[in-house]
Amino acid sequence: MFNPLELPADLPAPEQDGAAEHLPGRAVPHVALPGTRGGMVDVAAVGCPRAILYFYPRTGRPGVDPPDGWDLIPGARGCTPQACSFRDHHRELLDLGAEVYGISSQGTADQAEAAERLHLPFPLLSDADLRLKHLLDLPTFRVEGEELYRRLTLVVRERAVEHVFYPVFPPDRHAGEVVAWLRARPA
Repeated sequence: MFNPLELPADLPAPEQDGAAEHLPGRAVPHVALPGTRGGMVDVAAVGCPRAILYFYPRTGRPGVDPPDGWDLIPGARGCTPQACSFRDHHRELLDLGAEVYGISSQGTADQAEAAERLHLPFPLLSDADLRLKHLLDLPTFRVEGEELYRRLTLVVRERAVEHVFYPVFPPDRHAGEVVAWLRARPA
């Protein structure tokens, strides 16, 4: 049975394809997205002084199988472990001056279920229309007719992309990588 908290040992790593090289220095557009804490969040207006915007394909639910071949798509599996990693490092990230937001194309109801089940101390934002994909030219992939974000993380400072983590692998250790990067570059 599928367990979204576990990562297979033979999970294929995504390759660096250059799909995010254009992002450092780009202005973050004013886009208001619905969040799991209610209301809308303007992604250009976040940060204290930094914001971590981590994009992920979709969270899984215990007992619900993912799309066919999900584990064979490099970078697809691991959204739940990644969210838990950001949860576990949340206090450190805040202490380093960074708010955290998870963003996917999933609807708010699915995200709210995951946020509650995983006890996430930060909001997940729904970009169901892929507005940020179009405005920032973010990488995506398709599975079973659905377009999903590729896993990447933007460090935003003063409404601009300061740094990009892409590709992200392994997802369950990524928040620690972000913490180390922030520690080496105090705001």
